[in-house]
Amino acid sequence: IATQLINMENASSVKEFILLGLAENQAVQKICFVMFLFFYMVIVAGNLLIVITVISSQCLNSPMYFFLCYLSFVDICYSSVTAPKMIANFLVENKTISFVGCIAQLFGVHFFGCTEIFILTVMAYDRYVAICRPLRYTTLMTRRVCGWMVIGSWVGGFVHSTVQTLLTTQLPFCGPNKIDHYFCDVHPLLQLACTNTYAVGIIVVANSGMITLSCFFILVMSYVVILVSLKSQTSKGWHKALSTCGSHITVVILFFGPCMFIYIRPSGSLSADKSVAVFYTVITPMLNPLVYVLRNKEVKSAMRKLWSRKVGSE
Repeated sequence: IATQLINMENASSVKEFILLGLAENQAVQKICFVMFLFFYMVIVAGNLLIVITVISSQCLNSPMYFFLCYLSFVDICYSSVTAPKMIANFLVENKTISFVGCIAQLFGVHFFGCTEIFILTVMAYDRYVAICRPLRYTTLMTRRVCGWMVIGSWVGGFVHSTVQTLLTTQLPFCGPNKIDHYFCDVHPLLQLACTNTYAVGIIVVANSGMITLSCFFILVMSYVVILVSLKSQTSKGWHKALSTCGSHITVVILFFGPCMFIYIRPSGSLSADKSVAVFYTVITPMLNPLVYVLRNKEVKSAMRKLWSRKVGSE
């Protein structure tokens, strides 16, 4: 891919792109700088806290927390692809990004974004087995199986982002270089290409849409099956089952809603797209730690023990 990027850069007359960002007004940009810098610090601190807590706590050794640890790690990586550049651009006049940097950012967004979709799907399967097949849970969800599921999520994200990136790098860019967005994505770049991009656009939408819709369908069906299986449970069983799934359902809605709006339709209004993109690139990664910690007694208890050990050691 790196060799092809260099060749495409040499073949293209456009050597850099200009990111127009979220706002043009300087006063608004300064407010956005403070706000998004705070958001990014919360993302890194909150998700890193979950990773450290899960790794260092003996009581959080179930598959659910194994997947949660990787979800938090992916959230840090995912937001770090777009947020630092966006935050820096709020303070500078020259909001440029090199051709290779732009394509690398596109690859990173789709790599970590798709990996997160697959991990969320795997987490739904984990909840399905835990609630609907409790007697077989320990045999079905072994650490080896969970490890292969995570590896499969990373590989799936890599394959998806490679396809998106290669399709985009085949396009010639010979004139306009202003991207009406705060990061490089497929739809904005398709609008800048100096060729007919209808066929490529259909393939891009089919690639992203197929993954997003199929995973969302699996998620919905898994929770339908869970709800049906709970009909015979007592109210206590209902409450316990829903408490373990509530956090996951909240995160799924926050992430999949904006993603489906952007990627299962042809490119439309980029001003609307970049506003919606804030939700799945910044807001959802920031809220994930809050959602999982506030709704989960075991995680809160593990964090308190970790803090007590830290204070005690000092």
